[in-house]
Amino acid sequence: MLLQGKKILIMGIRNKWSIAWGAAVSAYEQGAQIIFTYNSEANKPKVEKLMEEIPGSKAYTCDASSDESIKTCFETILKENGKIDGILHAIAHANTDDLRNDFINTSRDGFAHACDVSSYSLIAVSKIATELELLNDNSSIVTLTYYGAEKAIDGYNVMGVAKAALESSVRYLTKDLGRSGTRINAISAGPIKTLSAKGIKDFGTILDVVEEKSPLHRNVTAKEVGDCCTFLFSDMSKAITGEVIHVDNGFSVVGV
Repeated sequence: MLLQGKKILIMGIRNKWSIAWGAAVSAYEQGAQIIFTYNSEANKPKVEKLMEEIPGSKAYTCDASSDESIKTCFETILKENGKIDGILHAIAHANTDDLRNDFINTSRDGFAHACDVSSYSLIAVSKIATELELLNDNSSIVTLTYYGAEKAIDGYNVMGVAKAALESSVRYLTKDLGRSGTRINAISAGPIKTLSAKGIKDFGTILDVVEEKSPLHRNVTAKEVGDCCTFLFSDMSKAITGEVIHVDNGFSVVGV
């Protein structure tokens, strides 16, 4: 199995429709020990229910908008589990008004919030994990992005800008993380019916267009994105870092 003996941290799990859950299931099926983080105590019961499907998994609270919370979480994980081999950063948020209104009306506070939670948190996670020596040699960090970082997608608005910053951060982090042998990549997933997607106006239309226009004529699943995460966590991807890998049934390569 690709991840036998590896410990993988899944940050940002919310429910069984999350891409993070698809990644957790895929990694577990390939032999990994799974560790979750959730952003608040309110989400704890949902996560604990999911954990019943992944024997041996553990979960910790972590507010990714707080360096102190990240540090406390990682210190606890290190103490209770030892070093880990991979981190999935599946964390993003924008205020509903800043998603649904015209982009030109994005609030200053809303812009800062979206970029802090959705982009800067990856830098903070990478920095603190490195400082605490949480990661084993040849570890892998994976984050999630979307085509809206490259093209203007109706209804994606400020999140598209935040994801563009996230993708650029991946490239800039490669050198810093590479010194310790850690690689970092992003997966640009096709649209999936997640809880976060409910905040995007006319999301159903986006799904229909992708199904019609993509070369494979269907929408991607969270498990398929999770399988790509598993590959990036595995030793099969040892020479891959700084990449944005599209898992979208080819939609991103189609012209008209």
